[in-house]
Amino acid sequence: MYETEKKEFSFKTFMKRTMSDPVLLYTALIMMSIMYHYRSSLTLVYGIVTYIIGWFLIRLFDFVDKHRFLGALAYGAVGVLSLMCMRACINKGHENYPILWGLWFLTPQTAVQYNKWYTIAVYILFFMFMISVIYYFTRIRYRIFMNFLIFIIPFAIYGKEYEKMPTLLIILLSVCYVLLMVIFRQLQDTPQSQVVCRNEIWKPVAVYAALFAGCAAIVPKPAIEADRTMIETLINADELTDRLDAMLNVFRNTNAAQQYRAKVKDTAVYYAEAEEPLRIKTGTYCHYNFDKDNWSTYDSDKDIYTESYTLPIKMFTPGAYLKAYLYAAELDSNFAQKYGFTEYIGEEIKCPPEKKIKLMSVYRPSDYAPVPQFATEISNISDEGFKKLTASGLLTLVNNSIDGFKRDAQFEFSYSSESFVNMGNNKALLDIICAADYEQLNSDAEFILSKYSDDEKAVACYIDLIEQDRIFFDYLDMFTEKADSSRIKALAKEITLNLDSDYDKAIALESYFYNNGFVYDLDFDTSGLNAENFLFETKTGVCFEYATAMVLLARAADIPARFCVGYNMTDLNENKSSAFNYVISTKDAHAFPELYIKGYGWMSFEPTMADTVEEEDNETATGLLTRAGFVILAVTLLVLTFAMLYPRISHRIFMFLSKKKKPAETAEAAMKRICKLYGIGSGCTSQEAVPLAAAKCGADISKLADMFDRAVYGEEELNNDDKQVIMEEYVQAYSLYKESKRKFRRKPANT
Repeated sequence: MYETEKKEFSFKTFMKRTMSDPVLLYTALIMMSIMYHYRSSLTLVYGIVTYIIGWFLIRLFDFVDKHRFLGALAYGAVGVLSLMCMRACINKGHENYPILWGLWFLTPQTAVQYNKWYTIAVYILFFMFMISVIYYFTRIRYRIFMNFLIFIIPFAIYGKEYEKMPTLLIILLSVCYVLLMVIFRQLQDTPQSQVVCRNEIWKPVAVYAALFAGCAAIVPKPAIEADRTMIETLINADELTDRLDAMLNVFRNTNAAQQYRAKVKDTAVYYAEAEEPLRIKTGTYCHYNFDKDNWSTYDSDKDIYTESYTLPIKMFTPGAYLKAYLYAAELDSNFAQKYGFTEYIGEEIKCPPEKKIKLMSVYRPSDYAPVPQFATEISNISDEGFKKLTASGLLTLVNNSIDGFKRDAQFEFSYSSESFVNMGNNKALLDIICAADYEQLNSDAEFILSKYSDDEKAVACYIDLIEQDRIFFDYLDMFTEKADSSRIKALAKEITLNLDSDYDKAIALESYFYNNGFVYDLDFDTSGLNAENFLFETKTGVCFEYATAMVLLARAADIPARFCVGYNMTDLNENKSSAFNYVISTKDAHAFPELYIKGYGWMSFEPTMADTVEEEDNETATGLLTRAGFVILAVTLLVLTFAMLYPRISHRIFMFLSKKKKPAETAEAAMKRICKLYGIGSGCTSQEAVPLAAAKCGADISKLADMFDRAVYGEEELNNDDKQVIMEEYVQAYSLYKESKRKFRRKPANT
């Protein structure tokens, strides 16, 4: 039949047609693909919102197409309203957020904090653009090339950050793109052509789409790694890189979990010449926000401890406290007896030998130099300027052009090792100090050293002691800020039960993660979770969660602690001609805790389950697509096989069930089945169905129709003879239906 008759308006038909609009559905899928990148947990929500608002916008676009002048005004008003909403979201998002929307948009999302209002602004921007251009280049001006450019936008968003788009979204986007092109190229009524049997056309189109998705995914593809050299050379141009780095430096006042799950290219950040693997510190944070699950800086992270033009600069002296206490014990026997130092008087404090490390930055290292763990002295810096050592053990610089270090800056450090605690009687002395009233101990030592000593060595120890403890006690509240969590407090008490030494407690806290089923997983989504969830529920995360949890547990156990960020230096440099034997890259970004051990100073620990890291999932998107392609083809073949066999299967099921049915029930079931096979609408009566069946396949169902009327409308009881007649007419009608299908398939195409 030709669909030439103009139908009267029907609200039900209108809603069915508009709600299944392929432009609307495709736009919703495009937006879901884009917004998955910005907030995967809200992908479906964005899809539903796009579908609802998109339905109204398409009605507006239809109005614009019919009423150009008034429509243009209406579209302009909607556009202005969208820009106003977008601007309002950006302004709202910038409140208490350190970076501008433009920079947030350009920066990889895994390297910045999630911002709800900024994300909504991105949604409005993409949504208005996508629905407008998709509608225009399908319904108004069919342009396959422009639609292809629209189609690759989501892929470009993922590609710029080396992120894999979910396989399901890739397949759905590809299939929907092909279907959209087929629909608006082939299934439109035009003055030159008219669609015949539209429902029949959809069947082969659907089969083609499924086969296309399966075959396209399975067909072997070359394993090619894109050459991005030119793009990255442009993006990493010195001025642009330094400018972006300077802008993002403000953002580094906060640190969140997603910054350690960044799926960006593995890029070298520093090169190092060293004897062994080390941990590198580039920042510290003291305040944890449970609601946002992030760390932010306090004054203790930035305040200047010492300033100097000249090098070297002493950063830390292992054993300085112990030497000062033992010297005070030599000068005053009462002090020695009071604190238990008597048996150690005259003993030399053993310290590990110092080692050297040389570091070179590949990019501008923001405001702070990369400082190796247990750094004791900075001996050389390639940049000229005013050197400043912060209270948190970081090094910054001010020169004539910019604050901070330049690109390719080089640093030379001396550093000690963590073996100090296990040397000689160092551990026993630390235990004594931890058992004492630490403030009173320092006060007594200061009094004795200042009163009885005129030895330069003693004065040096005294100054070192006072200076370091002055900083420590000035910021004690910041380092001991406890979590408002009874569960964390109880757990810390349980872990450190019967332990007196700060160091023993720290080791117990560090070991807790190794012995209680914690898992390292880069792909685990911690959105909406915090350190308490990690400790007691998920037990799954990355270095951010481990370091955060240990800092909070340490503070709950009355040990001052801070959250540190930097890199793990473990990878050897494959360039044998280089003097630098280690390379530190973006994938080595790391977070770790530092705890203040009384009698020693700040000491770093490693709670992260690095030794149980699961093997990296190297399966490429191509591999995932291939596997999904086999699934699609298998499902498609099963559906096609079932569709081909369904008439026979359903016929046999009907025949079997009819044996147990009453004659009246058989008449009703047989009539409904024949009407379904022959495509006779439910609006037809049984008597109207008789000539339609005869016209289509030559079937005579007049007796069946009479018995149907008698049983259904007349409520007569039919007998077994009637049932026999019913079944004979049904079998004849079914046989003629099958024969007509076979003739249709054998019919030449030009007849």
